Amino acid sequence: MTRPDTTTKHGTDVSAMFDEVSPKYDLLNDVLSAGNSRLWRIATTRAIGPRKGMRILDLAAGTGTSSAALAAHGAHVTAADFSEGMLAEGRRRNAGNDLIDFVWADATQLPFEDDSFDAATISYGLRNVSDPKQALAEMARVVKPGGRVVIAEFSRPSSEAVNWAYTKYNRHVLPRVAGLINRDAAEAYKYLNESIEEWPAQEELARWLREAGLERVAYRNLTLGIVALHRGFVPRAKPAAPATKDQGADKPAAKASAATKPATQAAAAKAPAPKSATKKADASKPDAAKSAAKKPATKKPAAKKPTTKSTAKASADKKPAAKKPATKKPAANTDTTAKPTPKSETNERGHE
Repeated sequence: MTRPDTTTKHGTDVSAMFDEVSPKYDLLNDVLSAGNSRLWRIATTRAIGPRKGMRILDLAAGTGTSSAALAAHGAHVTAADFSEGMLAEGRRRNAGNDLIDFVWADATQLPFEDDSFDAATISYGLRNVSDPKQALAEMARVVKPGGRVVIAEFSRPSSEAVNWAYTKYNRHVLPRVAGLINRDAAEAYKYLNESIEEWPAQEELARWLREAGLERVAYRNLTLGIVALHRGFVPRAKPAAPATKDQGADKPAAKASAATKPATQAAAAKAPAPKSATKKADASKPDAAKSAAKKPATKKPAAKKPTTKSTAKASADKKPAAKKPATKKPAANTDTTAKPTPKSETNERGHE
């Protein structure tokens, strides 16, 4: 009998062990669990919630006992395992059941596309995987958004008294009973007992499910915590990592473009002006200076103030007065008071 190392759990060793115990594996489970394995299977099936049209991955399916329970509700089940002996026994028992497909698969590298199943489950097989965290991540990968992952595994009884009695039973009673039923199974069940004792408690496994990206993670104990039923859901909106990275890469470029604006403006300011414009500006300076020097003080812009109405009127009065011929007065007439002063002269004097 091949006995795997619990620290390494090489796939070839574990699969070889299950190959040897496959013919009487289900009988051993019923006897060694005192019939509780059937109750645990019913609870697991209810937690998965199979229905017609669903596609379910049953990982570490063994002989397909749990797969048959799921297919009974109309779901299409892919029974995957890395033990060829278990798969052969499962195909023999479920021959003619079109709702079950038996497939060889490594739990850490599932040969399925992303979002291939509505749900995935594994019963009492996760602790036999060399990298259980990777197996959980793979299960989350192949399940569609919103789908569930259900784990049924031996766990840590909540009561110390129950845990003490359970440990004694696994160490001393279980291997002997297994040897009586199947002589080659004694060593296999010693390994199974060791793997149960080294398996983490419920809270630790729940944390692993969260690390795998599952949400709404919860668990409940069966048979005083001898078995724990864990459940988690794949997020409905999976993060689009490639799109996020591309968008993130665009942001620095935009910032760099914005940062170059002041430098571009400064360069434009420092750039020499066109030759024609320079010459024109240089040529205009002497002319402006010369014209400014030649202009008399009276011709400054300050002298060109807008003409007021009174000034315009005075100018209009002066012109006719200047052009009128002088009137010859008689010399003998010296009395100027008798003659009125002309209107133009009055206006002129008034402005003086």
